[in-house]
Amino acid sequence: MTATFHCPKCRYQCDYEDIDMDADLLAIIKILPTFGKHHRLAWAYCELFGITPLKTKRKKLRLLLEEVQLFFQGEEFAYQKKRYRISQDGIAAALNVAAKKNFAEPLDSHNYLKKIMITIAEREGKGAGIEAEKGLRKREVRLQAGDRLPAPYEEPPECVLPPMKSMPAAELTEAQIAHNKARVRDILKGIGG
Repeated sequence: MTATFHCPKCRYQCDYEDIDMDADLLAIIKILPTFGKHHRLAWAYCELFGITPLKTKRKKLRLLLEEVQLFFQGEEFAYQKKRYRISQDGIAAALNVAAKKNFAEPLDSHNYLKKIMITIAEREGKGAGIEAEKGLRKREVRLQAGDRLPAPYEEPPECVLPPMKSMPAAELTEAQIAHNKARVRDILKGIGG
């Protein structure tokens, strides 16, 4: 028996499950574009978990897509208390391998995908390390030759920083803006500007 209620405004009989289903389907529709060109791979991977019939398993699908979205957005994952960095293309390659595998029973965790992603992440890490080492060797040869200035074509080493959290824009009042302008004017006069 489903729980129903009457709308207090129009007295239309509503079903809680239908409202919940609408929210889950809307969330699924909003999540899929975040995968970009890889949205079909994400969907195919989620189908390995036995998400049909969709009416009864929509919540499971939404949760699976949210978990895969976390992999994509963070470009990292954890497996057995160890963190791995992987590119979005690497995740897509792992999704492709997993989606093409024929499983006898529906999956119940992301462990198979994570094992595939570990090999890809290690391969990507080795490739990045080799490129960094080549750059250091070029720089060392250049420095030994007496050239102390950086080469115009040489890029600085890549710095990996954690993603920044977005901050809301500060809203200043007219009085605060006027006070800040006066402070700047005083500073400029103090340094001779």
